[in-house]
Amino acid sequence: MRQFFDPSDEHKLLRDTIRSFTKSKVESQAITFDAQERFNIELFREAAELGILGITVAEELGGAGMDAVAATIVHEELSYSDPGFCLAYLAHAMLCVNNIAQNASSEQSLRWLPKLLTGEYIGAMGMSEPGAGTDVLGMKMSAQRDGDNYILNGRKMWITNGCVDDNGTPADLVLVYAVTGEKAGRPQLSSFVVEKGMSGYGVGQKITHKAGMRASNTAELVFDNCVVPLRNRIGEEGDSIRHMMRNLALERLTLAAMSVGIARRCVDVMSTYAADRKAFGKPISAFGQIQRYIANGYADMMAARTYVYGTASSMGLGDYGNRIDSDGVKLFASKMATRVAGDAIQVLGGYGYVGEYAVERLWRDAKLLEIGGGTVEAHEKNMTRDLAKLGVPWS
Repeated sequence: MRQFFDPSDEHKLLRDTIRSFTKSKVESQAITFDAQERFNIELFREAAELGILGITVAEELGGAGMDAVAATIVHEELSYSDPGFCLAYLAHAMLCVNNIAQNASSEQSLRWLPKLLTGEYIGAMGMSEPGAGTDVLGMKMSAQRDGDNYILNGRKMWITNGCVDDNGTPADLVLVYAVTGEKAGRPQLSSFVVEKGMSGYGVGQKITHKAGMRASNTAELVFDNCVVPLRNRIGEEGDSIRHMMRNLALERLTLAAMSVGIARRCVDVMSTYAADRKAFGKPISAFGQIQRYIANGYADMMAARTYVYGTASSMGLGDYGNRIDSDGVKLFASKMATRVAGDAIQVLGGYGYVGEYAVERLWRDAKLLEIGGGTVEAHEKNMTRDLAKLGVPWS
């Protein structure tokens, strides 16, 4: 079965590399940075040395030139130990870097990507607002043309990597969507790259006391008469929906891969614990109630893992992908991860409720994946509508 998850020698080498890095570098810091609600910038830049910050970026642009399966592998392996750190990686490598590589001009890519790929710059993507999340056409942030510049006004909310430290330092570079007008009665959305130091760009607040994903920084970004040069607009006015759609399938796929990593770790933990822990003179793995949690957890994790990698193997970079299945893998895998992590806590009892065995942290982290990148309810709506419109994919 491994060949399904590692379809080439290159993929196998990548998994072995990331798994080794996760075991030697990521695991040991996960509890500390979760407790401190801090993003490990030093570790992030060590990850850059593996070449994974541009995993899906073409080689001619300085990236690794790999595919959606490779991106899936990285997210699964990192999330086995630290989903919070992995979420910061996803926001940088998928939402920002891949978005630029797929949608920006060659001149723009060569201007921004080199520092993003080395980790010198930390990137983010700004879509959600205080009053607009899944409903992207409800966003209010505006961009008014003023000669060779645009003036941006508004706020972006829940932005992973929006700030990079406790001092409120904003992301070095954030790709934001803003309203540049109206066409046929609908808002016209356009894409801009805002860089640290631009007038009017800053952090409104660092969002703390999150239930999970505490090892990634979340912030509100404020744009107050922010002056952005015309050359920082990606594409033409009104191109944002196309830009979003070209990146959305990969985002949801990699979020689903994170769910698989979380669940795989939880199955490992509860299986090992149940074999060691004894009650009434027997390992608790001998009891049917515990067997149900472990066996169902493994089966559910493998079902999700197979669906995720099957979808990844057919997904091209830069196209619109199969939206039914990019929605479907995140819908199924995210709910599965929360359930399996909760079952792992139950198997471990009091030990599961504290941080020593990681499943408590993984359970908190898993819940975000049912919300971020599209809620499970949004996926259900999209899939139902697409099935009615397009028919089932296998017919």
